[in-house]
Amino acid sequence: MAKKDRTRGRMKWPLTTVVGLGFGAFVALAIGLVLGLSVMANFQNTFSLLNDKAILSTQALETRLRTHFRSVESAVVGLKPYFDDDTIGFSNPEKTLEDLSIAMKANGDLSTLAVTDLNGRRLGIFRAPSGKLWRISTDVPPPGMISDGIPNLVADSGPTWGPLVRHDVGLFANVSVPITRNGQVTGILTAATSMEDLSHAVSAQDEGANNTVFIISGDGKVIMHSDVNWLQTGGSIKDNLPSPWRSAGDPVLAAMANEQRLNEFEKAAELGIEVSFVEAGGSEYILMKGVLEGFSDEAWIVGQYYRGVTVSREVRRLAGSMFVGFGALVVSVLIAFWIGRRVARPLRNLAVQSRRVGSLSLNEVEPLPRSRVAEVDQVALAFNSMVEGLKAMNTYVPRSLFIKLMRLGGRGAADAREAELTIVFTDIVGFTALSEHMSAEETAGLLNDHFAILVEAVESEDGTVDKFIGDGMLAFWGAPDARPDHAAAAVRTVRRIAAALHKANEQAVEEGRPRLLLRVGIHTGPAVVGNVGALDRWNYTVVGDTVNAAERLQTLGREVAGDAEVTILASANTVAQLPGERNLRRAGEHLLRGRSDPMEVYWLDPFPAAEPAQTAAEDLPVSAAE
Repeated sequence: MAKKDRTRGRMKWPLTTVVGLGFGAFVALAIGLVLGLSVMANFQNTFSLLNDKAILSTQALETRLRTHFRSVESAVVGLKPYFDDDTIGFSNPEKTLEDLSIAMKANGDLSTLAVTDLNGRRLGIFRAPSGKLWRISTDVPPPGMISDGIPNLVADSGPTWGPLVRHDVGLFANVSVPITRNGQVTGILTAATSMEDLSHAVSAQDEGANNTVFIISGDGKVIMHSDVNWLQTGGSIKDNLPSPWRSAGDPVLAAMANEQRLNEFEKAAELGIEVSFVEAGGSEYILMKGVLEGFSDEAWIVGQYYRGVTVSREVRRLAGSMFVGFGALVVSVLIAFWIGRRVARPLRNLAVQSRRVGSLSLNEVEPLPRSRVAEVDQVALAFNSMVEGLKAMNTYVPRSLFIKLMRLGGRGAADAREAELTIVFTDIVGFTALSEHMSAEETAGLLNDHFAILVEAVESEDGTVDKFIGDGMLAFWGAPDARPDHAAAAVRTVRRIAAALHKANEQAVEEGRPRLLLRVGIHTGPAVVGNVGALDRWNYTVVGDTVNAAERLQTLGREVAGDAEVTILASANTVAQLPGERNLRRAGEHLLRGRSDPMEVYWLDPFPAAEPAQTAAEDLPVSAAE
């Protein structure tokens, strides 16, 4: 009773209230902790995404610029051998101007392409802003070339970028290579590109009214600006370029003198991208800058700036989510488990299928199922469409080439370069006459079966199928993977083809279908291999006299072959790299079309015997084409 008395004057709490308040306090504490941690993580994630945006956008800008300048550089590098061996030059000005015109038409990034000898004589082509090509045959420096004479280069100098050149028609960047003969410099080949044309190309990087892209030269002058006609702060600077960044007329660039570094962008800073805050015209701007080297005598600053609202908008949205989170978290706890399972299932499936896409095992990729969750459904639709697109593209681009380039990595893996390769050309004998008696479906089916044999043999020896030309195939070894045994691999491939074709012909005879006879030409030598094309029409291919010689050898097969099932003609260059080869016979020297000197040709046995055959014991008759 005393106990009761002692408690009689105290306030009594119902059990439901105690449990409710206790549980509520526990939930409130849990919600507070979770929400606090979530807000901290979201702030970190937000600035991480902004870091990524700074990195990706700046690197994309640098990539676009490097692609443009590398295109200009490749023009002089590709033409240099023809000037070195006097295929083109001052000895034949008309042909030189015609060839330079062709090069200009093939490369839209070029504004000027000219050659200058040590006496100051000059031949070249200039592309006017209207697009018209003008011939240069005077000693007056054309747009893009300095007036103080030719650059000071030595015989082993690589592509050398000079200082920016101001001309009446605009501002130009230029690159030069020496023309050499017998180890001595005889002239300079120079290519120039208009910075105004580059401005149009880089404007595609501009993300709209809240974004501006710019380039500042090493001496502090603005040489390119994506918004020359309309600034974010109002006004225009079109007539002021090039001009020092402090006085060019863009208040945002002028405000760089008082910029404030943003320490939150540590990831970008590690990659050499500086992110800062500036205030101009009553507005706030986020400025991103990086350094671009190698395309002038001084390094450039490439950058862009955004209105600050693009960042503050994300921060305000994050702050608003804090308040919404208090109410949403209670409900989300109840349904999180159910939603989590429903969302996780397709995401797990997406991860599995993505790994298959990453290994280019496209035929093993299973379509993602549709979902009632809109975002997941959009991901499924986009993923399925992507896979179908990759399958369609893989129909035209060899999967083996994809894998090789991915394994080599880097932009330079597909850059055009000269390398020693072994080229193989094949052609079906009399296919035109054969196809006249076949329907379109039968013709396509016959070619598809035949090409399947060729592709399987080429890929089995790590070769690259360049293209199919009619009923023929062009393949090569030695690129993109460098390998010393490219000639031996090509010969093994051709013999694999011969064995597979023989087996297919036996089956064709049993089924009453015609047999196929095949001619093959093999030649080894230097060729240009890599990306060849312009704009978005690029093709990883091989070009050069070595390719033409292989095709001529294949054609020569009709004159020395007779009715053999497979005729393989190889050049002496190829045979020289086959020291252990015994299954061959000399076919004599032949003057191939388009070549000034005869080529020594060998006939390779497509079906080598187990015992070594006699070497050169029996020569084939020399063609009348000699």
